[in-house]
Amino acid sequence: MTEDAATAAGVSSPVGFRWFRHAGGVNPALPAMVPGRYLSFSEREDIALSKAQGMGVREIARRLGRDPSTISRELRRNASTRTYRLDYKATTAQWHAKRRARRPKTAKLLANDRLREYVQERLSGAIRTADGVPITGPQGPKWKGRNKPHRGDRTWTTGWSPEQISRRLRAEFPEGESMRISHEAIYQTLYVQSRGALKRELVTCLRTGRALRVPGTRETTRMGAHHQRHADQ
Repeated sequence: MTEDAATAAGVSSPVGFRWFRHAGGVNPALPAMVPGRYLSFSEREDIALSKAQGMGVREIARRLGRDPSTISRELRRNASTRTYRLDYKATTAQWHAKRRARRPKTAKLLANDRLREYVQERLSGAIRTADGVPITGPQGPKWKGRNKPHRGDRTWTTGWSPEQISRRLRAEFPEGESMRISHEAIYQTLYVQSRGALKRELVTCLRTGRALRVPGTRETTRMGAHHQRHADQ
């Protein structure tokens, strides 16, 4: 493929290979970007090779079937600046694009007031009718603790769990995508308090008493270690 590109550019194979390597080369480990809207790694290789051949933005855009503004933006945003000038390389451009795609996004509960109010009311168990009359939340399991029976009166025995809220949203708003959120997203929003989407005190309404859940295997391992220590004693 490199030899064909060199022939098409009118240079020798060694020169074509050097251009190709300088432009970023091939890195199979990088996953392909979503086709259509985003530039793929293969397209970025073509851009780098075309740029090395001295092609202009409009000519590159015509060659790839893209809008000139897309190529211009790509060269401006994802170029390498280590040499104190815009030097476009395919691998560097792909890295910049992937890093930008992973940036934290605005929490859904922060952007949707109606959804946030729905979740907060049910987490706290303070659901109200359209007239503002409080409605008791779903009946939680009775507290079976022997040493601290007063815990049965705490808010997390009447508040809804994130799983219940997520399922209820799908039932009440089957066609409303804006009123959908997974239980994992609710847990995550409670855990990442810096996002400011949910009130901090709502963490105490969770039945686990914590926003960040611990995998069951970890809990089992911890309990096993606890029993083992008693056995050793």
